[in-house]
Amino acid sequence: MTSRDLVTATRAALAEGISVALVEQPYRVAGRRSPAPAAKLDAAWTTVIAHLAAGELHGLPIITGGRSSGARVACRTASPTGAVGVLCLAFPLRPPRRAGAKPSPSRLDELDGVTVPTLVIQGASDPFGMPPPGANRTVVQVPGDHSLRTGLGALEDAVRDWLPRVAPVSN
Repeated sequence: MTSRDLVTATRAALAEGISVALVEQPYRVAGRRSPAPAAKLDAAWTTVIAHLAAGELHGLPIITGGRSSGARVACRTASPTGAVGVLCLAFPLRPPRRAGAKPSPSRLDELDGVTVPTLVIQGASDPFGMPPPGANRTVVQVPGDHSLRTGLGALEDAVRDWLPRVAPVSN
């Protein structure tokens, strides 16, 4: 939750008057480096969002999002969580091919399954690939790789431009 891209996206949202709740993935809390199976991640995520929507975020539009694996979770659970938008940082479209192995399958179907406005911010040299724009999907290419440690100004600008169109804040 302290990665530069998440901190930058959080700062951008707060600057636009949008509340942010940062959630650590359960496998990270448990001290593991590898994520749990998708079904477990998705179940944990929908439980957290339901808790927040019933409490601190009651009545507010929910924009879900995450970086890398968390972006995949946000996409897969956009409908069941009632998200009005999805923010994906470094979406892992296709794992890099290992020597001698067959190419990994694309995860584009997870992005294509999202029916609400989606912003994907991807490093120009991300070894996981560059997703295409779609009907409800804006893709912003920033300098850097999958870590999104560079190009933070462009990342912040993209988030600040997109958020008010998805969840306008009334003063």
